[in-house]
Amino acid sequence: MADIATDTPRQAQSERSKFLRRLLKRKTVAAGLTVLAIFVLLAILAPWIAPYSPSKLSIVNRLKPPSGIYWFGTDEFGRDIFSRTIYAGRLSLLVGAAVVALSAAIGVTLGLLAGFFQRLDTPIARLIDAMMAFPDILLAIALVAALGPSLTTVIVALSIVYAPRLARIVRASTLVIRELPYVEAAKALGISTFHIMTRHVLRNLLSPILVQGSFLFASAMLAEAGLSFLGLGVSPEIPTWGTMIAAGRQYIGQADWMTYFPGFAIILSVLSLQMVGDGLRDMLDPRLRKDL
Repeated sequence: MADIATDTPRQAQSERSKFLRRLLKRKTVAAGLTVLAIFVLLAILAPWIAPYSPSKLSIVNRLKPPSGIYWFGTDEFGRDIFSRTIYAGRLSLLVGAAVVALSAAIGVTLGLLAGFFQRLDTPIARLIDAMMAFPDILLAIALVAALGPSLTTVIVALSIVYAPRLARIVRASTLVIRELPYVEAAKALGISTFHIMTRHVLRNLLSPILVQGSFLFASAMLAEAGLSFLGLGVSPEIPTWGTMIAAGRQYIGQADWMTYFPGFAIILSVLSLQMVGDGLRDMLDPRLRKDL
């Protein structure tokens, strides 16, 4: 019995290592993880990597093209675009991570309750359908406009917008899992409902939650940039990719680099997350895994 107890963690670790190796063999996933890791490192090390302060004004050097001194050029106030792009990435990653965490907490809770308790299924399902009837960006704009633009408001608004997506997935899976024999056996043994939901149901939902979370991360970053572009995000003095692109609109044709570099940053970060999410979906979905 001792050998079995010691082998079980080893087997689990071996399975995880095998899964990671198979995942990294996919070139698109490896490329996405590499790009994402670069963005994360740049965000963490921004105070040491950025050559200038993102808010430092230098009117003498306004609208300077990319050069050895200013790698990405300067904006209309002479601020270094490379430094601002790096610091803006910190905010985008923070918003994406916070939105995924909060929307997962809301969506998973609603989905579990709706899927496990029949009397709660209809009202929660109708609430999910009502929220998903609105376009994401319009609902986010309405919530931010009602609550007032700020970083906290953006996170809360986007979490409310994306929570129904997770709730629907969790509800659909829970409706199937609750009828399985091992759940019925747990009920017959008198195990508490909370224990069954968290240990027996939720553990089997981690794969779809993880995959959907990677897509929500990308959507949240894109939505934050859109809100900032419209002036509904954080304060204008805080650099974000959306506000940088909005400021560069006035100088297209004269200083195209003001929009190119933050735009490329949005494209690369969102694309890398989408590639990682596609890889996770293909590896974790049994119907797709057999085709790999």
